[in-house]
Amino acid sequence: MPEKPLLLLASAFTYRAKAFEDAAARLGIPVIRGEDVPPPLIGKVNRPLPVDYRDIPRSAELIEQFALTTPLGAILGLDDSGTLIAAAASERIDLPYNAPEATLAARDKHLMRQKFAQAGVPSPKFHHHFLDEDIPAIAARTRYPCVIKPTTLSGSRGVMRADNPTEFLARIARLRAILATEPCHEFLVEDFIPGVEVALEGLMDYGKLHVLALFDKPDPLDGPFFEETIYVTPSHLPADTQTAIARVAERAAAALGLVTGPVHAELRVNLDKTNLPNFEGEEGMFMPPSPSKFGDSSISSSQPIMVEIAARSIGGSCSKTLRFDLDTSLEELIIRQAYQLPLTNHESPPTATGVMMIPIPRTGLLTRIDGLEAAARVPLITEIEITAQLNQRIRALPEGDSYLGFIFARGDSPSAVETALREAHSLLKIEIIEEFEFL
Repeated sequence: MPEKPLLLLASAFTYRAKAFEDAAARLGIPVIRGEDVPPPLIGKVNRPLPVDYRDIPRSAELIEQFALTTPLGAILGLDDSGTLIAAAASERIDLPYNAPEATLAARDKHLMRQKFAQAGVPSPKFHHHFLDEDIPAIAARTRYPCVIKPTTLSGSRGVMRADNPTEFLARIARLRAILATEPCHEFLVEDFIPGVEVALEGLMDYGKLHVLALFDKPDPLDGPFFEETIYVTPSHLPADTQTAIARVAERAAAALGLVTGPVHAELRVNLDKTNLPNFEGEEGMFMPPSPSKFGDSSISSSQPIMVEIAARSIGGSCSKTLRFDLDTSLEELIIRQAYQLPLTNHESPPTATGVMMIPIPRTGLLTRIDGLEAAARVPLITEIEITAQLNQRIRALPEGDSYLGFIFARGDSPSAVETALREAHSLLKIEIIEEFEFL
């Protein structure tokens, strides 16, 4: 087994690190964490590898210097900020990874939309704006319904639907407050695409997409905010629709230049073929035919539409729903690929699995969560993981970017898994005190 350590790059708030550390331990690979440290403390703290996640070039330089005395076997970015540093550092020390410009395109939503439009990948028509523009004028000329989203935030933070100019102005005021402490002052205005939403988990290998799982999202994501709740796999969608989803996802990855490692894609599919814009001739919507390992690429009004694709694996603790040959985790597959080790069978078992990302119902002080034991006794529920801390302030969307925790289920069918997740969630009694009650 490899002796060179694996460098994991992730923010201090990620849920993902332990799963990767456990997978690396199973493979006998030592792990080093690239820890996010404020710039004044870099060089002054006793950490294996302190880096500044806000300064990508400097962080890549620090990793390059570290690798001179501690050669690394691979670098993995576990969240969006980590992938940017991993790409820059891997390029410096000649380790396999996506090019920095490809990873940036998977992080910056405006750049992503431009790449999709240039490559003919079907995605919403969009317009790019800055907060200091004439917002009332933008509202007056926007086509509704629309979706407003900041260009660099993640986890649906700041993503809002507007159905008319009045709502548009209110949403931008809210977005302005969200971005007041962020290094982002840009946003997109996109056409709202009706339909069901799915999430695709895959591995890119020399530019080819290997689909690991396709998740249905049974709750409608129609706004005004876009809080994800339930993921269930395998998908109930017809085989030809699933093939079309994979085809579009592979084209999207190619458009950004993603050639290796995990990808997590979000797409929409309008199964009724109604209320869709005229794709052909609109910026970012027309997909000309081209070869694909997933078959014919001819366009149709019901084809899947790319929402986003990220150069990382699924977020939160959701990867616990995925197990492959010999109980291999998603994280182990990713590490095996990074170290060019033989991959086990990456076909998911036929058992249905699902996860509910427990939503935060409102902003305030989390004081109690009751009903956990009753929820855990619901048939098919395998685990309930609460990640929010009691007596801490939590934020609902669109200001927030996290969940109360996760409920996991496994069963014979996706519908049975979904039912179990909903029943377990209904038994939780969550107490949140409004801000004015504790200020």
